[in-house]
Amino acid sequence: MWSGDGAVAGADTLRAEVSSAPPSSSSSSSSSASVQPVAPLTVRSRERDSKVQVSIILPVHNAECWLDDCLQSVLEQDFEGTLELSIFNDASKDKSMNIINKWKIRLETLGIRVIVGGHDSPSPRGVGFSKNQAIAQSSGSYLCFLDSDDVMMPQRVRLQYKAAIQHPNSIIGCQVKREPPNSTERYTRWINNLTSKQLVTQVFTSYGPTVIMPTWFCSQEWFSQVGKFDESGKGVPEDLLFFYHHLRKGGGVFLVEQCLLIYRYHPHGATHSVLEAAEATEQQSGGDFQPRETWKANGKGLSHWSKAQPSLDHVAPEGAQLTRLQGQNH
Repeated sequence: MWSGDGAVAGADTLRAEVSSAPPSSSSSSSSSASVQPVAPLTVRSRERDSKVQVSIILPVHNAECWLDDCLQSVLEQDFEGTLELSIFNDASKDKSMNIINKWKIRLETLGIRVIVGGHDSPSPRGVGFSKNQAIAQSSGSYLCFLDSDDVMMPQRVRLQYKAAIQHPNSIIGCQVKREPPNSTERYTRWINNLTSKQLVTQVFTSYGPTVIMPTWFCSQEWFSQVGKFDESGKGVPEDLLFFYHHLRKGGGVFLVEQCLLIYRYHPHGATHSVLEAAEATEQQSGGDFQPRETWKANGKGLSHWSKAQPSLDHVAPEGAQLTRLQGQNH
């Protein structure tokens, strides 16, 4: 499965997999999953309000090992507004679609609208393409990005929505809890402890955007102004390219200083090889080197290391908004 890099694009025809069948108790009871969702307290209010406030954007490719936990965390959000889950299945060959169909019934029964699209071509089209498709089929005023192998804390949507309302032209991030706990310790410290200034001045590290993609939350209107994710596929950092474009347009960067996401690390994750290389180089250099990653015009990544940081003039315009927001429970 992927959650950061895409896979090689194939020449295929998309097939919508949107199901309109009403939820039924018989379908739910036939599920063999061990996860038993608990209904949020605000189910009725979600059903009454037809305007979707937040769309959770979930690209999926061969994620059967993680989907139950991921979708359980969608159900457990304590956000009192209207939620929509927009899933795009990128040619999964495992049981991902069976799990998605099961949870679609459960989530819609509890007041969360679920839209499912995808294709079953021989090859996946990649994470950039899949995120664009999930966004295109969504209708929420705000977008909450979620990787299929991660788990949201119950307050994530509520706290990031509150921040995004105040800063509509910004990407809102949050702190994360790495799972397993001792994996990528340097990277996790970097994610969680950047200062307001460093949110922009360290955008040239090989780690990628300073507000990491699995924590992104932004308005749909602002996303449309910045543009779509690059769809070139494997080897292209679609999140980093979007992040740079976002900054060039004067977008802000905000961080909610509270852990709102369990961020899994495993050999199948797209960040695995990049982080291993980054941490190995930092350890060998004694911490003197600043890792930086550049990308060739043909879309293939080229990592190298330098003590010098390039100028920020062409990335962050004067007046770009930078801050960290203290997470609050109320």
